[in-house]
Amino acid sequence: MLFIDSLKLGGAERVTLQWAEWLSEAGWNVTLLTSKPTSHDFYPAPTGLRRLREPAMPGLLDRALFWPLKLWRLRKLLRREQPDLLIGMTTLPSIKLALASIGLASRLVLSERNYPPARPLAWRWRLLRRFAYPRAHLHLVQTRGIAQWLHQRGLARRTAVLPNAIVWPIPPLAPQLAPEAFVPPGQKMILAVGTKLHQKGFDRLVAAFAGLQADFADWSLVILGIEDESYRGVDQAARLRQLMGSESSRLILPGNVGNVGDWYKASDLFVLASRFEGYPNVLLEAMASGLACLAVDCPTGPSDLIDPGVNGWLVSEHVASTDMAPPLRQALEDVSARAAFASRAQAVRQRNAPESLRPLFLDLMGSL
Repeated sequence: MLFIDSLKLGGAERVTLQWAEWLSEAGWNVTLLTSKPTSHDFYPAPTGLRRLREPAMPGLLDRALFWPLKLWRLRKLLRREQPDLLIGMTTLPSIKLALASIGLASRLVLSERNYPPARPLAWRWRLLRRFAYPRAHLHLVQTRGIAQWLHQRGLARRTAVLPNAIVWPIPPLAPQLAPEAFVPPGQKMILAVGTKLHQKGFDRLVAAFAGLQADFADWSLVILGIEDESYRGVDQAARLRQLMGSESSRLILPGNVGNVGDWYKASDLFVLASRFEGYPNVLLEAMASGLACLAVDCPTGPSDLIDPGVNGWLVSEHVASTDMAPPLRQALEDVSARAAFASRAQAVRQRNAPESLRPLFLDLMGSL
């Protein structure tokens, strides 16, 4: 049984479905448990995958005060299902799963999908994590940096590092939006992808491009994943357009797209401006697509993918937080470097191939 909040647009959600598929192909009877209903899904679940929803509390009872009752209802579900293996994806589902399974025979795997200190928890969740995480038989993480952090704080007994796999070619989903319908003819394209403005550093990317746009009139900046609606009380699209200033038409926000592979193919430069990551799927996809990439060396992930000066540009977090315009200017001006990096970046197709990572994952699950 794999447990995640929802199948909304995001890297953790894609990895969850990939692991579920690998387990199913290996003969496991797989159940996917989500906190949110299927109406929140962006990704289609594999055919035959059994779905359950975390027991919800009615109305006003679904609050922190009644959290122990909610946990008890989750435990009741686990006792009914009696899974041999439990996999918690992301922080809060992992904490809940670890606590709800106390005393049960299930083997427990927890998987942080971002660098934990970059997204501090409220004190009560930190306290619960301190008690819950050491219970896991395995913490399966994407980078050594995350594994080290867990060990240093006594939160993990055993860790294993498994980078994300790249499925090539990238399978198309809905909705399918054509790049040429948004980007004017003759314009080169800078591409960024994500749904969270602050984490993905879109504010500093837009600010840098806004300062350079007069010198690069034949370039537009496209950010996929930002919708024209409020996200946790913030109108992200409006904020980015405000940062762009009077030339906001050079900032293109198509929203969520399912045919992201077409956008990688149509672009000339990919930029990952994130403040923190786990192991950025979008950077992996862009490199596999043969797209020149400029990435901030945030914790963690970009330095595991980019060898600076060989297959891309890697910008220090200090430079990015101060002024991202100079490295962006260099990438826009250096046509030969973009071509060389794009060619070499495609090596991730072999290094991160599912055929290489699937046996490692299944061996780890079997060892429990």
